[in-house]
Amino acid sequence: LHMGKTMKEDLTVVAKYIKQLYPSEFNVFSMYAELYHNYFASQAKKNAESCLEDKDIYLLLSWVHNIYPKDMRKDHVLAEELEKVKLGSLLPSSLSKDLEKKYLDSEEATIKNSLTKCLDKEIQRWKEDQEPEKLNGHFQSELLAIFVIQSIYSGQTRAKEISASVGEELSRRLWKELPAFLKSYKDAFEDFKEKSKKHRYYKPTLIANINNCWNFRDYAEKNMSEKDNNKATILSTLGDIENSVFDVLLQQLFVQLKPIYKKFTENKWDSSNEVMNEIIKTTSKHISDFQTLKDPFYHAIIEKIHARLVKEYIVRLLKRKVSLKTPAQQQTLAKHISKNAADLEAFCTSNGSKATWLNAALPKLAEIIRLQDLGAIKIEVATLATIYPDIRKRHLEAFLHIKANLSRSELKSILGYLADSTASALPEAPLFSSIHMS
Repeated sequence: LHMGKTMKEDLTVVAKYIKQLYPSEFNVFSMYAELYHNYFASQAKKNAESCLEDKDIYLLLSWVHNIYPKDMRKDHVLAEELEKVKLGSLLPSSLSKDLEKKYLDSEEATIKNSLTKCLDKEIQRWKEDQEPEKLNGHFQSELLAIFVIQSIYSGQTRAKEISASVGEELSRRLWKELPAFLKSYKDAFEDFKEKSKKHRYYKPTLIANINNCWNFRDYAEKNMSEKDNNKATILSTLGDIENSVFDVLLQQLFVQLKPIYKKFTENKWDSSNEVMNEIIKTTSKHISDFQTLKDPFYHAIIEKIHARLVKEYIVRLLKRKVSLKTPAQQQTLAKHISKNAADLEAFCTSNGSKATWLNAALPKLAEIIRLQDLGAIKIEVATLATIYPDIRKRHLEAFLHIKANLSRSELKSILGYLADSTASALPEAPLFSSIHMS
């Protein structure tokens, strides 16, 4: 700092006052600049070759890449004169590269170590079984995400202040470090999830951590290139954490719903409205707990519930428990299914489900039961297969067991029509392919 200040002040005096006292061919400014530069460079080299602490390496690199070439040599008084002198760098390239490597190795190790310590503190908080804080009505455990993201961002910013290339290299290294950290986070969280089920604040802690994922997800989406493999790994790890928490949060609900769904076929669908009301009432009690999830996760879990409610209803229709011989009986069942479908859709939509792709399934099945004309049934089957290309013959055959007045040849004709109109590729959001026939 003393040398830099002295050089800048002295050269300013030379440029303003001394230079004009000599003939131009003496190149007085150039002589002074070279002497000052050579001395400064020799001292920088001497320092670079000694044992430097991390902060000194950072400072020396800042001088070499940033302060000396930008703040000093671009000074408004000196810039024009220094441009003529063509001074080199403060350090030879090889020595500068050695220092950069030391800095990068040290910075990477420091950040990695601080992230590990932060995760250890977070794990300790889980074990203390304290209720997580709330922010805007959502449970949060954001210190971890905030600390990790700030550590990476600060490291990148410091490195960029040395030079763009150093900043890019540290960013590349830290992008690799983030997936490794999240893997450790996932493993520790899975361990907590399995061993701490009796904790008083077990579910709030799960919800706080799934909300945590949003900060990491948002950071990766906004700051990482789509071509970066690390980004895909990060998003995949976060998806695993989110889905595993969803499974735990929904487990109790689905266990409670199973015996209720059985009532549909036990009562031959005669009391289906009452059964659907019971399903909605039971589900509604659980949904209130999910309000503490951040909005993207709340909508995601509601859509999972929506899909499960529709799927379980279809499963009961495929159980071959009901076989109706007359059109009147079939039309009555179709009305029950249509009413149940409308109630289910209204409930899920009012609670925030945006899974509109599910809404056609039950009404289409109801229509197939209602219709008696073979051609009309085939058209509905084709439409159903277009909307849900993962439906297979085995699903339709089990479902058509309800229509006991179909002849063997009519049944074969309908099933053949499905095979012709069903796409081979599975949709992004499967419905029927998740229904396994026993």
